[in-house]
Amino acid sequence: MSLGQPVRCPWAGIDDAVYQRYHDEEWGVPLLVDRLLFEKLVLEGFQSGLSWRTILKKRDNFRRAFHDFDAARIARYGEKDKARLMADAGIVRNRLKIEATIDNAKAYLALAEKQPLGSFLWGFMDGKPLIHERAAMKDVPAQTRESGVISKALKAVGFRFVGPTTVYAFMQSTGMVNDHLVSCHRHAPCAALQGKLQAMPT
Repeated sequence: MSLGQPVRCPWAGIDDAVYQRYHDEEWGVPLLVDRLLFEKLVLEGFQSGLSWRTILKKRDNFRRAFHDFDAARIARYGEKDKARLMADAGIVRNRLKIEATIDNAKAYLALAEKQPLGSFLWGFMDGKPLIHERAAMKDVPAQTRESGVISKALKAVGFRFVGPTTVYAFMQSTGMVNDHLVSCHRHAPCAALQGKLQAMPT
């Protein structure tokens, strides 16, 4: 670590400004906006089998290719759109994941007729993030009981590529849990934001 560099979770590295900015500004910050939650859920699905660094560096391309994750528009995608996406080198060209994104947009819209995605997801946490006190990366699980429950519920309403491991990564990213190590300079600020949610009446 260079002089003056803040202490970060080891996965953020020391030489990637894009990754470090994501760690410092987004990861672990409670996210409540439905469209942004949908985007993160889709991108976590694309990340399956790959590194998040790969997805993050292509995120602007994903936003362009998927019309800024407008679920109503994505739900209308047909074969021409699938072909366009499969030819787009700026994203991950995986037909199953592209088709799953279209299905997920349809599931998102169907769910929205009954309950917003944010309310649905945060409801499993009673609106209260889990603030962990982890000392080392070996203490951070790949999935949890909560991620398994949410994964099962998402699949039940039509979402795909939302296994327990993918869902836990999503939970970490969107601040449903705080898995910044206690030594990380972002643990306390994220805990403070999450604590405000915990203090809100359910």
